[in-house]
Amino acid sequence: MESDGNPHYEKLSSDMFPHRPDPPELSCVSMKSDPSIDHPPKLSGDSDLGLRQNLPESSCVSKKSEQSVDALHNFSGHIWGQSDLGLSHDPAEPLKTFRSNLKKKFECLCEGTARQGNPTLLNEIYTELYITESESGEINNEHEVRQIETQSRRAATEDTPIKCSDIFRPLPGQDKAIRTVLTKGVAGIGKTVSVQKFILDWAEGKENQDIQLIFPLPFREINLMKDKTLSLLNVMHIFFPETNEMKPFNDEYKVLFIFDGLDECRLPLNFDSNETLQDVTKETSVDMLLMNLIVGNLLPSALIWITSRPAAADLVPSECIHRVTEVRGFNDPQKEEYFRKRISDQSLANRIISHLKPSRSLFIMCHILVFCSISATVLEKMMSEAESGEIPKTLTQMYTHFLIIQTNIKHEKGYEKNVKDEDMIPKLGNLAFKQLVKGNLIFYEEDLRECGIDETEASVYSGLCTQIFREELGLYHGKVFCFVHLSIQEHLAALYVLLSFLLDKKDVLNEKLSSKHAHEFTCHTISDLHQRAVDKALQSKNGHLDLFLRFLLGLSLESNQMLLKGLLTHIINISYKEEKTIEYIKTRIRMNRSPEKSINLFHCLKELGDQSLVSEVQKYLSSGGLSRARLSSTQWPAVVFVLLTSEQLDQFDLSKYISREQNQNHMTPDKLLLKLLPVIEASRSAEFYNCGVTDEGCAALSSALRSNSSQLRELNLSVNNAKDAGVKLISDALKDPHCKLEKLRLRDCGLTDEGCSALSSALRSNSSQLRELDLSVNEVGDSGVKLITDALKDPRCKLEILRLYKCGVTAEGFAALSSALRSNSSQLRELDLSVNTIEDAGVKLLSEALKDPHCKLEKLRLRYCGVTAEGCAALRSALRSKSSQLRELDLSGNNVGDAGVKLLSALKNNPRYKLETLEL
Repeated sequence: MESDGNPHYEKLSSDMFPHRPDPPELSCVSMKSDPSIDHPPKLSGDSDLGLRQNLPESSCVSKKSEQSVDALHNFSGHIWGQSDLGLSHDPAEPLKTFRSNLKKKFECLCEGTARQGNPTLLNEIYTELYITESESGEINNEHEVRQIETQSRRAATEDTPIKCSDIFRPLPGQDKAIRTVLTKGVAGIGKTVSVQKFILDWAEGKENQDIQLIFPLPFREINLMKDKTLSLLNVMHIFFPETNEMKPFNDEYKVLFIFDGLDECRLPLNFDSNETLQDVTKETSVDMLLMNLIVGNLLPSALIWITSRPAAADLVPSECIHRVTEVRGFNDPQKEEYFRKRISDQSLANRIISHLKPSRSLFIMCHILVFCSISATVLEKMMSEAESGEIPKTLTQMYTHFLIIQTNIKHEKGYEKNVKDEDMIPKLGNLAFKQLVKGNLIFYEEDLRECGIDETEASVYSGLCTQIFREELGLYHGKVFCFVHLSIQEHLAALYVLLSFLLDKKDVLNEKLSSKHAHEFTCHTISDLHQRAVDKALQSKNGHLDLFLRFLLGLSLESNQMLLKGLLTHIINISYKEEKTIEYIKTRIRMNRSPEKSINLFHCLKELGDQSLVSEVQKYLSSGGLSRARLSSTQWPAVVFVLLTSEQLDQFDLSKYISREQNQNHMTPDKLLLKLLPVIEASRSAEFYNCGVTDEGCAALSSALRSNSSQLRELNLSVNNAKDAGVKLISDALKDPHCKLEKLRLRDCGLTDEGCSALSSALRSNSSQLRELDLSVNEVGDSGVKLITDALKDPRCKLEILRLYKCGVTAEGFAALSSALRSNSSQLRELDLSVNTIEDAGVKLLSEALKDPHCKLEKLRLRYCGVTAEGCAALRSALRSKSSQLRELDLSGNNVGDAGVKLLSALKNNPRYKLETLEL
């Protein structure tokens, strides 16, 4: 192993792993760090730390094995000594107690309006979440609402789903051992519920019975021990008192540690540290215990499961992770399944689904479990009451009603005298805003004190409004506070900013979000405050204020303030003209060059009740008249917004948006392509046939293909002026690990052997996923074909279909193709060489390749290639060989004569041969 000059690496290599071989190649790439997380500090060195460890022999978990109680008796004699427990004591009893305690802890969900003492059973409501193996461990720093919107457009069939109970089981064809799994997903998507279901199924004896002990250790509780010096055994005794009677760390047995919420970690995880720990009884800092567990120095046979929001997933170096999975949340059918399980009245459940589906902004948010729960709580109550007011149609309305419902539950309990809403909600809003700025989702008592909230107030309020603000008594007897979800924190933060301005004339946005030397304008009106908030949100690189901005604008409406009047009696109803804010947002849409950032501004317009731009564009789209319309600089972003929030993005066709004959848009195809780039990225197939795209447009497409949100699988650039310069740009994208392109059509694009050289290099890269390539009607020639065939011989090349129709190929090029087809590495199954000067000499070369056992060709087209009966004889010989895989042969347009027809026709449908389709 190389050290890369890192002294820590050399120390770790020599001290930690003197006798350990490297594990199999891991599936993840290195990850970038997240600048927005306040705690813990970033890793100080390169992530290539050389942290290698010997992996367990196998970590495939068995399903539905023998009942756990029977297994306990076989296991107990080894893990607990009889002398320690006494001869009269059942040695399996501590493990039974351990399982029973975990079952009690994890069998219920606290959600909705369920009162304490009347929780919902997880097994009754659980809906299988969509979990996949992630393509990489790359970090995504975008606001998680943006990630949700991207994921909602991703087709459910693109990835192989993994059941929660199977995360330590390799997929078919994988033989790598899996010790450490990182599961990432946005806040509220269902990571913790997945952990809860995994543990419950194990505790009930249903799944993973080859694991003897599971230790769930949430980071929010581990944080409370950050200043302690403890051994791993001490930690177990503190968190799990049952282990006092156990000897749980016998290497012969499988133990699983679950570290939930890496994004909430406030420990200094510095994997450059050279302190090695292999003794479970040795005391050290808690962060050192965790790192040595994760690396595998401590309990190398233990399984590790870590969950994290995407922005913090790189706090653990990628070489320590053997599988990265991603919780994608609910697809559309699962959303409906959730509501039908959650709401017993099926007629009401159907009405709720029918209300949500037309509102794409709401239905997209139902991708996450928490929003489904919020929507079910609000809509179940409002739709089952005769006079409940207007049914929520925006996010702000939904969250405001949720806040009111939860505080009304508190009133029903008769606790108004303890903590008043009009005192507590502004304090919680202050906490929400301050911690949002810092990037924190969990808080401790010192954080509360900063906002004037004492421990008693917090305890009382969290006990009454469990679905807004929670106090969790950790296993270590420390208190942890949190809002139920980031979006609830953002809603309260926006409410605090608005109340501060209305009641106290304070502009907290300027105080907290501006640099010390910034000279900001003074906010005199609500519209001024909105303008500042819009500007701040647009300045954010990752959109972390997007949802906050939507809530702030929505809460400013008189209708939403009237809703809050019963909750906050001292709120000042102001009537302001939202037209000024609406016009400012439209101005920023015109000015904004980033279509992605404009998308949130359209969500903001919806919160303000303005759908004018969207309605105009929808009329053009529905009438098919968009290509004839002369759209303004504001309307084009509206087109992007409408298309991105449509039901399903499958194929994008640029010709629908241009009319070259009338040229009414006064916009080149390349510039139009650039304006619609977010839609192209989100589509599976992009059609640019004969659209006048040049290398300028190819540069934009190259950028789209390299985007981590790109969904493009098929790209047709045929009959455009891409030329070699444009093809080089597309080829560069094919080398990028984010590029998912599988089909590329470059027919009649002015391509020469220079462009073929770039394509050949791309096809030989590890990252290229290209399986189909069409280079027809280009001046490829023999030199270009040779370059492509060099790639076909490379084991990294995945190309299966190659079309070279009318490419000026002669016998020299056919010789190169014949050589490539005989290569063991070639994956080519379909080849079109029509309208090339192949003649009988070239056919003979190809026929020799068909006889080779390495040749995988199944379809061959040789239309108008000057083939005679002599060439047919060579093909007949090849087709009769045992090695030939050819099923389809097209020789139409050739002068094969009766003799040629007779030679080949006898082979068609003959059970002795594979030929099924013959065109003569």
